[in-house]
Amino acid sequence: MIDKNVMVCVTQQKTCERLIAKGKSLVKNENDELLVIHVVNENDKFLKNYSDGDALEYLFGITKVLGAELVVERSKNIINTIVKFAKDRNINVIVMGESPDNKNTFQEKIKKKLKDVEIIVI
Repeated sequence: MIDKNVMVCVTQQKTCERLIAKGKSLVKNENDELLVIHVVNENDKFLKNYSDGDALEYLFGITKVLGAELVVERSKNIINTIVKFAKDRNINVIVMGESPDNKNTFQEKIKKKLKDVEIIVI
């Protein structure tokens, strides 16, 4: 059986718990890996309306309960950082939320760079 490496991209909303739960549902055996990544612009807070400490504690708590590894990075280019991380960790499934404008251009840009990766938008 091929290992499944699932990456969940979380954003600046506390609703990211549903995304992480979806990622967890895709993990089927002990060889599968669940990674949660939050890439934030170098000048932004981690989660809107929360201090960075509270945001990190919240994300860490959720990922720990669901058995995921949490990675937080600051970057000038969020898409390139996600793509590089996915390639470095051999990710084959990405779970992310729908864009607020329903245009999903963010997901399309990632899909163009990661053609062999399944992207699940919820």
